[in-house]
Amino acid sequence: MREHARSSFFVVGEGVLETDDQGEPRTRQPTSAEELRRFRFSRLGPKGPRTDEDLRVALATAITDAAAQPDSTVPAGFTYLGQFVDHDLTMDRTETQLGTDLTVDELVQGRSPALDLDSLYGRGPGDRDDRRFYAEDRVKLKVGTTAAVTVPDERVNVDLAGFDLPRVGGIGGTAADRRAALIPDPRNDENLAVAQTHLAFIRFHNRVVEQLAITGVGERRLFETAREQVVKHYQWLLRTDFLPRVVDPAVVEDVFAHGRRFFEAHGHHGGHGGRPTMPVEFAVAAYRIGHSMIRSAYQWNRVFSGTGPAGVASLLQLFTFSGTSGNFRPGSGLPDLDDPNAAGLERLPTNWIVDFRRLYDFTEAGRPDLAVPPGAGNVTKRIDSLLVDPLTQLPAGSFGGRGTEVPAIERNLAFRNLTRAEMVELASGQQMAELFGVEPLTAAQILEGDSGAALADLTEEQRDALVAATPLWFYALREAELNGGLLGPVGGRVVVEVFHRAMEGSRHSIVREPSWRPALGPDSTTFRMTDLLLFAFEGKLDLLNPLGD
Repeated sequence: MREHARSSFFVVGEGVLETDDQGEPRTRQPTSAEELRRFRFSRLGPKGPRTDEDLRVALATAITDAAAQPDSTVPAGFTYLGQFVDHDLTMDRTETQLGTDLTVDELVQGRSPALDLDSLYGRGPGDRDDRRFYAEDRVKLKVGTTAAVTVPDERVNVDLAGFDLPRVGGIGGTAADRRAALIPDPRNDENLAVAQTHLAFIRFHNRVVEQLAITGVGERRLFETAREQVVKHYQWLLRTDFLPRVVDPAVVEDVFAHGRRFFEAHGHHGGHGGRPTMPVEFAVAAYRIGHSMIRSAYQWNRVFSGTGPAGVASLLQLFTFSGTSGNFRPGSGLPDLDDPNAAGLERLPTNWIVDFRRLYDFTEAGRPDLAVPPGAGNVTKRIDSLLVDPLTQLPAGSFGGRGTEVPAIERNLAFRNLTRAEMVELASGQQMAELFGVEPLTAAQILEGDSGAALADLTEEQRDALVAATPLWFYALREAELNGGLLGPVGGRVVVEVFHRAMEGSRHSIVREPSWRPALGPDSTTFRMTDLLLFAFEGKLDLLNPLGD
């Protein structure tokens, strides 16, 4: 995930926020080229006070303590749908075009956050660089083929077309080059769960193309018509299925029914023009909720499960069986994964194809025949102030650090989040509560929470500093922890208003076209992630779960 590695932010109206050689935050004026060629961030709230390194280390240690973290009732696939969405929002559509002539409008649009699936489509099949992501017809997207595993299992000892991302392959270049996924955003291959999510969207697009062709949509209009349908259905499921599972539904309904109140509200885009920006409060804090939802292990498929021959799939294995962070080789540890050219397979082994029934609950879509065996499903961890222990030891490939020496504390995801907030002088939780006109958390709520991070090991001075100015990321997680695992009036407001603006600023938009309704779900008001998967995989058990029970 390149956002983990981001070392600077271009904030419109402020300049480039980064750290100096001593690791201290600084702001410098951008060059003219940077103003056009950098992703566009903004600031929603005021600048916040510093959080010293000792407190960041102590707080990160408490957040990633090995204490048991409560489960939620949310199917675990939504963790990685959320990551897929994050990459869509931060996708730089012009990145592969830096040596070519682009208009100012194209540059600004390409670096504006929008929920338009640029991470799936890139610049489209007509672009000379991005056409490699597409099939020969220049309408469908490519899919890949898994690699047979030599074991006495007929479902595993076979190559399966359509169940891996397309990959570069061939015989030239490095091992990392050949493993690389042929998709616009390599971050969507940094762990296997987000990679299989991306693959599901590829298959969804291809199925929409097939349906439109049958109904008579002409060849010249086929791609754009399919893209519009895919994007609008995607936005609908985010609005109705994803957001209400992670944010207090009252906040979701308020924003989509009455509009934004704080972020680039209608007619007041803060001098940024018609293109959306991304608030640093969203990117660095409020939308990092997914880190709390991650499990340390998953019932992945028949082979990698509590009853399977190989046991459950660990979080590290989900990094291993990806092209951006891993090497597709069983048993790889961190030193091995940190070497971008470590020897290994160059395609996903067939035994690692996901059983989507274990990530999503298809009984919600009226398909009891697609229920998993008892105890075989996965739910997310509750959104709260705890992260599972494996996130103290991130593989370097997950934050762009392969081939470098990485200090131990910099592998800790919580420390990385808190340090990034320090770099951009992020507003505290209390400052954002004041901006939104809501009652802030009390000192007791911040320090004690509800079965979340235990702060007893912080010094009295550190506890006082935390209560006076709580880092926004920790504040949003504590707020959710006290709200039944749902983001509340501060974190939730930031997230939903940014989603709303990103839909409004997209080329195809259900916000700008409020009369639009989905056509690919069970009725004209329903389209969920399970409906997308059912359509993409033709509603067939052997496609949603090719390895069987």
